Amino acid sequence: MTRIRISILGAGSWGTALATLLARNGHTVRLWDRDSQHIESLKRVRQNRRHLPGIPLSERITPEINLSAALEDSQYVLVVTPSSGFRDILKKTRQYLGVDFNLIWASKGLEPGSGKFLHQVVDEELPGHHAIAALSGPSFATEVARGLPTAVTVASRNAAYAKAVVKLFHCPQFRAYTSEDIIGVELGGSIKNVLAIAAGISDGMGYGANARAALITRGLAEIMRLGTHLGGLRETFMGLAGLGDLVLTCTDDQSRNRRLGLALGRGKALEQAVADIGQAIEGLHTAKELAALAETHRVEMPITGQVKRVLFDHEPPVSAVENLLTREPKPETS
Repeated sequence: MTRIRISILGAGSWGTALATLLARNGHTVRLWDRDSQHIESLKRVRQNRRHLPGIPLSERITPEINLSAALEDSQYVLVVTPSSGFRDILKKTRQYLGVDFNLIWASKGLEPGSGKFLHQVVDEELPGHHAIAALSGPSFATEVARGLPTAVTVASRNAAYAKAVVKLFHCPQFRAYTSEDIIGVELGGSIKNVLAIAAGISDGMGYGANARAALITRGLAEIMRLGTHLGGLRETFMGLAGLGDLVLTCTDDQSRNRRLGLALGRGKALEQAVADIGQAIEGLHTAKELAALAETHRVEMPITGQVKRVLFDHEPPVSAVENLLTREPKPETS
């Protein structure tokens, strides 16, 4: 295997897990984060005690606080920051590498404030660039770092580049598929976080497995309704980046979005629930952006709308559930 030099921007749980995977595949990784104390801890104890305790950092991983040093001689740049900081990190990276570099992002969500997809942010900050790809799918960081079997999708409008990115990650424990449907892959990775909050609220209120299954199924209908309207492919939403990621985040408590919903369903205040989780919760701001996007395109997304009302309009969870259940009956396929 040819060793590739990869810069990973964002040393949270997901960034560290992907660094561990890539190092396991024989590549050289520089792992950067803006939090200098966190980077110093990674250097000193050689593990991410904050997010992935007990999993040692490979000798092929070099934690780095200086962005210029982290990007030096890089062949690929993998961005794993929250979507709120995605544009800013692209601008900073562009200062050192120009606009012509191999970019991958494993961040999920929409840009807060603008509601833009991350590939749209890339198109604005790196106009005309073709070496870009999004990695998404059902993948908890801890399981990837431990080497447990995982499958994801790499989406790019450049099929040859998608194949090159897949080669970086692909191994017996991590299977990567290619896709040219970057809109569908990004949308699936965004909406599933909002729906996981809904599933968590339902479970937190004790509504049971029937309600959870209904939320997942009708949530998938919302993903497909908006996604096909925006040009995504139905096959994508039935695949890893759609249904696969949706089932994962709605049913397992490793999901921060689901845990937020559980806390709200059990009566905890939003601010306290967010503080207790202590990491970025992408579905929180994505709910507002998705609700606005659905309204702009006149696409019906009732679950997403109710989650937004609970998070931002002080709607009690019990009222949100009642609002969903008392809607006018209609055909399931409409």
